[in-house]
Amino acid sequence: MEQGRILLLDAAPGDLLGRELERLLGHGMAVTLNLRRVADRAGARAAWAGRVDFTDFDAFDEAALVAEFVRDGLGHHAVKSRAGVPLRASFLAAATDTALAHRLRVVGRAGAGTDHVDSAAAARHGVAVTHTPGSNANAVAEFALAQLLALTRDLPAHNSAAHRGTWRAPAAPAVELSEFTLGIVGPGRIGLALARRATALGMRVQALSRRPAEIPLPSARSLTALLTTSDVVSLHLPLTARTRGLIGRAELALMRPGSILLNTARGGIVDEQALADALRDPAHPLAAAAVDTFEHEHAAFASPLFGLPNALLTPHIAGMTRNAMAAAALRCADHIAALLADRPDGIPVVTA
Repeated sequence: MEQGRILLLDAAPGDLLGRELERLLGHGMAVTLNLRRVADRAGARAAWAGRVDFTDFDAFDEAALVAEFVRDGLGHHAVKSRAGVPLRASFLAAATDTALAHRLRVVGRAGAGTDHVDSAAAARHGVAVTHTPGSNANAVAEFALAQLLALTRDLPAHNSAAHRGTWRAPAAPAVELSEFTLGIVGPGRIGLALARRATALGMRVQALSRRPAEIPLPSARSLTALLTTSDVVSLHLPLTARTRGLIGRAELALMRPGSILLNTARGGIVDEQALADALRDPAHPLAAAAVDTFEHEHAAFASPLFGLPNALLTPHIAGMTRNAMAAAALRCADHIAALLADRPDGIPVVTA
């Protein structure tokens, strides 16, 4: 059997890098490691010289990505991404060119989402797209609760005031979580993990699902019904044509007075300009929002939410715990190896 060649666009961080490389090498794969997002590049070279090949380029620059993939006409059988490097139709066409010695067969994502891949183009070119759903469910659920606690207890403002030497008492007593109804839009693995934690803290929980009979939660009849009866709305949906722009001006206006929106899913699900306008308006029912995912991230990170005191912003870190990242990296390596060996049974593959 031909040895599989894999290009790691962004490896697992810290000492997880070694575990990921060992897993891939253990599957008999020839690994090329992109050092661009590795903190200790010299240390990685010294530790893995002779066992893996190295490169250093910005994978978010499509021209650089294509040039690296087709360098010397060799190509790779697989690419792996952690941070969601965009893999568009033009890249997929170049990566599957018949002139390459090794054409792309598998795209692996060490994480749940695959909206960074043009799935229709991947299907046309015969490229399987796999990911690791559920690997970060606990991490993201914990993070959503942290967002909620930070907002309901006004922790960012109290922290800033204390660092300035200001003894800042709340203008009004805070509301305990047990007084809230939590509405979960998308009760998949992450949504259900959040529901269990919220229930343990005394919150009432309801959910909106396309298959309400399959979830162990009270179900809202519609998005409108959920928005009008929830104090906190947490989004846990993939970004698709159906969900893009799901929460816009009209939907935000339906929310309860004093409500909170949490988004740890994908930025494109929420109209960020509409959200920013709502948060600027003191008469709007939405009181605050916590956003971990944005329409434009990484080098192009920009948002109309910048500077709003009632917007808690974080750089897409909800799933970044040691357990979650290790599970995602190792599971992704196993999925890629299985697909390259034509053993697809049980491996999650995304269809167009």
